[in-house]
Amino acid sequence: MEKKMIRFIRGLKKDQSGATAIEYGLIAALIAVVIIAGITLIGTDVGNTFNSVANSLSN
Repeated sequence: MEKKMIRFIRGLKKDQSGATAIEYGLIAALIAVVIIAGITLIGTDVGNTFNSVANSLSN
C-alpha cells in the first residue's frame, strides 16, 4: 500500500498537463486584453477621422 502511494505521488510530480493548461489560459487572456486595448484605441482614432471627414464635407 505504501509503495502504491509513493508511486502515485511521484506520478503527480511528473504530470505537467495542469500547469500547461493554466499557462495557455493565461497567454490567451493576455492576448485578448491586448486585442481589446488595440481595438479600443484604433476605434477611437477611426471614429475621430470619420467625424473630421464628415465635418469637412458638410462645410
